[in-house]
Amino acid sequence: MEKIQKIIANRGYTSRRKAEELIMQGKVYVDGKKASIGDRIDENANISIDGKEIVGTNNKVYFLLNKPRGVVSTVSDEKGRKTVVDFIDTDERIYPVGRLDYDTTGLIILTNDGDFANMLMHPSYEIEKTYVAKINKVLDKDDINKLKKGIVIDNRKVDIKRFKVRKKDVEKNTSIVELTIVEGRNHIVKKIFENMRIDVIKLSRVSYAFLTLDGLKSGEYRKLSIKEIKKLYALKKC
Repeated sequence: MEKIQKIIANRGYTSRRKAEELIMQGKVYVDGKKASIGDRIDENANISIDGKEIVGTNNKVYFLLNKPRGVVSTVSDEKGRKTVVDFIDTDERIYPVGRLDYDTTGLIILTNDGDFANMLMHPSYEIEKTYVAKINKVLDKDDINKLKKGIVIDNRKVDIKRFKVRKKDVEKNTSIVELTIVEGRNHIVKKIFENMRIDVIKLSRVSYAFLTLDGLKSGEYRKLSIKEIKKLYALKKC
């Protein structure tokens, strides 16, 4: 017997976190009965979401996408906007591992492997993520020291593993900076700079652990190799 949200994720429908949201919304039924958070069910139980039966797959797939600006990091969108899933040519039902904001570009992983997605998104699994941001200020020494010491967001400190200024334009009062964090909270990079009363003009995630966007133009994707998948699993043991 396993928790229902884990089985939904393992069947490739959505992530555990999203499955929990669907359960709380009353959209999930098991053998004809409305499901509740924490329910443990048989792996072969009949599960339906929004009236449609959820059938599992043994064909696990893993993709890396260079997400364009103006795309939502969801499976579908009520407003009809393009989603990250729309860029991937596959017959499997996949979903993004975590999310990037609508106006943020860069590296995002998509899969139908629930255990893999949960592992990468778990708070204890501290994966380094590197971002490049264009901001509306030329940073001074005090700003840089503050960033290197860490910023408190919503009563929790965000440690910045690495930080550097790539470029600055004194005339336009802008900078292009690079920072590496392990935080996975929504809008976290923007919140870091908001805390310093600095606006983020553009933002892109350029690496995720050892994965980069090398060779991928905006909107392009590739499959993760078996070696890369094993290497991501191995990070958990480090």
